[in-house]
Amino acid sequence: MPAGLSRLDVLESEAVHLIREVVAERDRPALLFSGGKDSAVLLKLAEKAFAPAPIPFPVLHVDTGHNFEEVLDFRDRRAAELGVRLVVASVQESIDAGRTTEPEGLTSRNRLQTASLLEAIAEHGFDALFGGARRDEERARAKERMLSFRDTFGQWDPRNQRPELWNLYNGLIHPGENVRAFPLSNWTERDVWTYIDQEGVELPPLYFAHNRKVFARDGMLLADNPFLPRDADEQLVERSVRFRTVGDMTCTGAVESTAATVSEVIAEIAATRISERGQTRADDRTSAAAMEDRKREGYF
Repeated sequence: MPAGLSRLDVLESEAVHLIREVVAERDRPALLFSGGKDSAVLLKLAEKAFAPAPIPFPVLHVDTGHNFEEVLDFRDRRAAELGVRLVVASVQESIDAGRTTEPEGLTSRNRLQTASLLEAIAEHGFDALFGGARRDEERARAKERMLSFRDTFGQWDPRNQRPELWNLYNGLIHPGENVRAFPLSNWTERDVWTYIDQEGVELPPLYFAHNRKVFARDGMLLADNPFLPRDADEQLVERSVRFRTVGDMTCTGAVESTAATVSEVIAEIAATRISERGQTRADDRTSAAAMEDRKREGYF
């Protein structure tokens, strides 16, 4: 650790450096912004990277149509406050237009996001996307470089990536290819929350303890919602819960919690030994390689 710098100082500097490098090397970047905690921190880092100038690229959200309303409201408000252009790629529109198909009986639309994402990249000519993925979240994400290259089909090959020695990034791509940049790669969940506390980053209220009707399924507490039918033995109960990660409400589980402030959340995270996605994301449980399979197809 450089003298006089904290761990967060180093992580922030690394992230800001990558953001500036990508903007300098690519023509049409965008930032993936779902309204979740990681993308909220990423947006804060983008603000810092170019202050006092405005953020010089749009934000992109791939909307499954099954998102929490509180998160969508937060997404729209933050984009308006910062004066950045919000591009929404709708999974429902892709389904209605016949560009993707929703299999019968499918509950989570997370996998269907890939087609809508690739359509948005092609429509707007994006050649670089900033994402909030972290290596501590999941094993496939641990394989990612800070700058991840995708071919003309948007696909990821973990064996065909470039070295990143001494924080030097080669963003050269051929027409039709794009890169995914992950400035938070080396952050942990606790780092993210500590930075939120330090910088006063605003988040949707779902991240803090609140009373909500939930039901138990596969060891998770899922929020009552109109998109996920309950079995007869899945009874609704009201619990004090919060969400560690926020995504499609049909596959994002809550955890019982009384942590109502940032400091209380940090203390709670310090005591847990289960990753946020491992504990609360049903779509990552379909197979050991579920995330890697999706990333190979073009997922974030």
